[in-house]
Amino acid sequence: MMVGDLEQIEQWCLRVPVRKGEETRQALIREAVLDRTLRPRREGGAFILPVLNWREAAGRCLFDPLPERLALPRHELIGGIAVMQDHDVAGAEKILASRPSLHTVLYATSEVEGEYRTRTFVVLAGTPTTRTDCIEYGHRYTIDLSAAYFSTRLSTERQRIASLVGHGEVVLDMFAGVGPYAIAVADCAELVVAADINPEAISLMLENIEQNHARTVLPVLADVRNLPEVIPWQFDRIIMNLPVSGAEFLPLAFDLVRSNGIIHFYALVSQEGEHRQGISHLGGEVVSERYVRSYSPSQWHAVYDIIKKE
Repeated sequence: MMVGDLEQIEQWCLRVPVRKGEETRQALIREAVLDRTLRPRREGGAFILPVLNWREAAGRCLFDPLPERLALPRHELIGGIAVMQDHDVAGAEKILASRPSLHTVLYATSEVEGEYRTRTFVVLAGTPTTRTDCIEYGHRYTIDLSAAYFSTRLSTERQRIASLVGHGEVVLDMFAGVGPYAIAVADCAELVVAADINPEAISLMLENIEQNHARTVLPVLADVRNLPEVIPWQFDRIIMNLPVSGAEFLPLAFDLVRSNGIIHFYALVSQEGEHRQGISHLGGEVVSERYVRSYSPSQWHAVYDIIKKE
């Protein structure tokens, strides 16, 4: 389709209310899924944002292309840090120069690994640090990427879970890290128990609880296998964001959640419905299975919203 001399381009898109347009745009930038070669547009009371891949609620729309931007290597923005997908020093310098807010460009030299779920990095450009602050939907998180795992690509998913929590709920975040899920849901929950086995993650979580005034979050340094001996009650809702190995903890989650309670179980899957049989065997009903993001050409990060049947 042509508009004047400009050929429009069809792309996946999300429609959001205008009042939430800029907030959603910034979240999509943090997740590295906004198509920044195309111009967002307004249609009535909706703001239409182009996204690089299909995601839930996405449709197809026509967009005007933006003037050519400086081509930058692929990277993820986390606060003032950019994490590159390739070891490219020249590209790192370009990325650092492209944004005044950036102070460091890193390259991960390992996958997320070990009991504490950490990665190692080398500094390609800028200040030699792995520590930064990240603002997400009005919350500020202090993070250290070498000390505890954190990804901005889950920001909209954290906001989705926060929108589901009812006032007065008692919530367990089984693998809380520096606290982004726990703090996001704390505004509604009566209590959020935020557990992690990584002491550095708990230390950062304490900073984040303080600066976000999240008084209903209770940090617990513990192996979750020991929680039934430490926590004397059951929970209304459990968050299980440990996609690589979370399935082994599902039986424990079913023990800790009350009847008709909710479990949000995150997993890396290779096919739709991969964990449904196991969930059913434990006494759960899957009410939603959602694609969160791609992980590799053959796997994606999915979340199962589960009700524990009576």
